Amino acid sequence: MGFIGFLILGLIAGAIAKAILPGKQGGGWIATLILGVVGAWLGGLIGGLIFGFNTIGTFFEIRTWITAIVGSIIVLLIWGAIMHRRRA
Repeated sequence: MGFIGFLILGLIAGAIAKAILPGKQGGGWIATLILGVVGAWLGGLIGGLIFGFNTIGTFFEIRTWITAIVGSIIVLLIWGAIMHRRRA
C-alpha cells in the first residue's frame, strides 16, 4: 500500500474508531488522521505478533481495515486514559 493510501486508511479508520467509542473526543481531522495512522501501525504490529503474518495488506483487504480500526480504538482508549489522568 502506498503512502497516500495509508493516510486515507488512517483517516477513515480513525473516524470509525471515534464513532464506535462513546463520549466526546477532541480534535479535528488532523488529529483523527494521526490517530488512525498510529492505530493502523499499532494494529499491524500487534496483528503480526499474534497471527504471525503481515496484517496490513492492500487497501481493499478486510483484514487491513479491521486491523487499522482495532488499533485506532486501542490508541483512542490509551489517549483517553492519559487525558483523564491529567484532569484528575
